[in-house]
Amino acid sequence: MTQLTQLNQPTAAGSSEPLLRVEDLTVTFAGGRGRKNATAVNGVSFTVDQGQVVGLVGESGCGKSVTSMALMGLLPKRGVTVGGRAVLDGEDLLTMGERRLRDLRGRELAMIFQDPLSSLNPVVPIGVQVTEILTRHRGMKGEAARKEAAHLLDRVGIPDPTRRLKEYPHQLSGGMRQRALIAMAVACAPRMLIADEPTTALDVTIQAQILELLKELVDQEGTALLMITHDLGVVAGLCDEVNVLYAGKVVESAARRELFAHPTHPYAHGLLGSIPRLDAPRGEPLRPIRGSINDQIAWADGCAFAPRCDHYTMECLTGTPELSEPRAPGHEVRCVNPVLPTPAATEEVTA
Repeated sequence: MTQLTQLNQPTAAGSSEPLLRVEDLTVTFAGGRGRKNATAVNGVSFTVDQGQVVGLVGESGCGKSVTSMALMGLLPKRGVTVGGRAVLDGEDLLTMGERRLRDLRGRELAMIFQDPLSSLNPVVPIGVQVTEILTRHRGMKGEAARKEAAHLLDRVGIPDPTRRLKEYPHQLSGGMRQRALIAMAVACAPRMLIADEPTTALDVTIQAQILELLKELVDQEGTALLMITHDLGVVAGLCDEVNVLYAGKVVESAARRELFAHPTHPYAHGLLGSIPRLDAPRGEPLRPIRGSINDQIAWADGCAFAPRCDHYTMECLTGTPELSEPRAPGHEVRCVNPVLPTPAATEEVTA
């Protein structure tokens, strides 16, 4: 880890600004051929400090991955409109030139993609794909680059890394491909790391290893981590702050323990309530959220979650609710009829 530590440049002493500040991020896809435009991300705002882990949580279709692609500058240029600001260490990623973005990606800003099969080049050996990052951003060449690449593969749990460097993506299992992607993302110990469902294709043992590696980067290197996931177990064990997304908007934002102890938006309350519990009576049925992500209304007409909500009132259909703090400072909720805790509620959360 000492080699990677030298690559991170700390923020200016005494600076109170977060490493990443996202303000009112909006991503709209053009409908085309008479169809309406689709707004996938609708005014999302959050911050990530150096050495902090911030989670974006929600079911498929809520805008998590689109948010990450917008921050990385990887959305198509045609048919997509991106608005708002995403300031990384004083520079706006959304207005940055392509050349500057290429310099940042991989060195200061990196991403672990969800689908390794489509993210790796199928006709280039794994070793070449890892070493080109080391050459581009760390100036390593030849045998030194190959040794470092093998070390990176070994760190993420790939057996016989020297032999794997010569293999192509199709020769690796899905889990190994995902680990190779993670090795590429952490090769330069980036100051800001975005992880989009990084443990989806891995078994439980390797999941634990990868999460431990990410914790190590955060704790020892001061890396800021934006964790995108639907796995609340990952959130409970890794994240400091949690932002719950629904239909492109943040509906609840709080510290991890506060959110798990007192989920206040009906959607966040439903997500936590649908998790099987070991202490539940035998035979007790699960409590899923009814409906699907498609059962929603436009935010301009009210709360998008209202058609699936057991707590909605007519006031929920009178316009977009604003974020407020009905329970505690720093615990923001976008709801006019939040689920407030009972006096017997406990604040202890088991990670």
